[in-house]
Amino acid sequence: MKEIKGGVTSPKGFKAADCAAGIKYQGRTDMAMVSSDVPCDCAGTFTSNVVKAACVQWDMDLVYSGRKMQAVVVNSGIANACTGKEGFEACEKTAKAVEKYANIPADTVAVASTGVIGMQLPVEKLTAGVEAMSGTLDGSTEAGTAASKAIMTTDTVNKEIAVTFEAGGKTVTLGGMSKGSGMIHPNMCTMLGFLTTDLSIEKSLLQEALSDVIKDTFNMITVDGDTSTNDTLLIMANGLAGNETIKEKNNDYYSFKEALFHVCRYLARRMASDGEGATKLFEAKVVNAKTKEDARTLSRAIVGSNLSKAAIYGCDANFGRFLCAMGYSGAKFDQTDVELFFESKAGRLQVFDKGTPLDFDEDFAVKIMKEDEVTVFVDMHEGSEEATAWGCDLTYDYVKINADYRS
Repeated sequence: MKEIKGGVTSPKGFKAADCAAGIKYQGRTDMAMVSSDVPCDCAGTFTSNVVKAACVQWDMDLVYSGRKMQAVVVNSGIANACTGKEGFEACEKTAKAVEKYANIPADTVAVASTGVIGMQLPVEKLTAGVEAMSGTLDGSTEAGTAASKAIMTTDTVNKEIAVTFEAGGKTVTLGGMSKGSGMIHPNMCTMLGFLTTDLSIEKSLLQEALSDVIKDTFNMITVDGDTSTNDTLLIMANGLAGNETIKEKNNDYYSFKEALFHVCRYLARRMASDGEGATKLFEAKVVNAKTKEDARTLSRAIVGSNLSKAAIYGCDANFGRFLCAMGYSGAKFDQTDVELFFESKAGRLQVFDKGTPLDFDEDFAVKIMKEDEVTVFVDMHEGSEEATAWGCDLTYDYVKINADYRS
């Protein structure tokens, strides 16, 4: 596997476009479109929130129906959630606009929205945006990057990646983009993510690989404990790489799954580090736990605790915050088995040793925690399973951003 420059337009046959539709933001692009030259097998994972946006329900129907997918249209600024009948009509009219202007069947068009909940989408702006983008779809790297920027809301940086790998003697490419900065918590917490590949693979295996990979990537990040109404992760596979179709879990399948994990992990970490108001990536790695689920539960509890996040922001090596979060996580363990360390580029420092606090160098602890990526490393000494979760620090700016989000 090799990481290359690019994103969703890197695989063969994929194009992208963006435009400034004026849906909510002024003076910036706020719509994106990604299309394939040919219909694609598709898979998806979606929010576990009972309150699901109209676009989420639209896409779930498309993915689970077994139909092909050939395009996705994304808008930022308004979420199209809690919008009743009008919300579904907006999805339908957007898809029909793609059929009219891009000659792609409406029933193969996915839609996604991100932004303010409870506001109706200006459909005429959506359809005008589709018309504009249909005429500018392009397979260049620059078009993919522009699309990744158009879907941002409170994000401060765009998120995109592309990799190549071998399958059936062919070079296959996998690209992706995502957005997410707030309302992110481990219950299919991607916010919005879109993956493209020219691999040929059966739909059932595509879905199985995606569903498995998110367990240790997108489902291991948290920013603020809020699971969005709009979380959507879609992957389209158009088969244009020319490999023999993957129909079983062979070496080619596992090569794809490795590449998929790499892409999803990269995007997940980028989203966590770009959390609203964040100044650093906060990582928790739990090793030697009794079960895989215990490791996931413990690591997510550490990065999800507001007190832990505040300690990371303040460079306060108050290890009690992290042990406390572990203790109420629901995982069962013996605290007299636990070792806890702080890590970063500046070094590694043990602060807790099997039930006993250690006399450590506070100045060195502060130096470690001042780096832009900080890890809390926990050795449970109770098994062989491990997991890593990612979050960010909690700053004053998080409150400022969310106190006036609608305005």
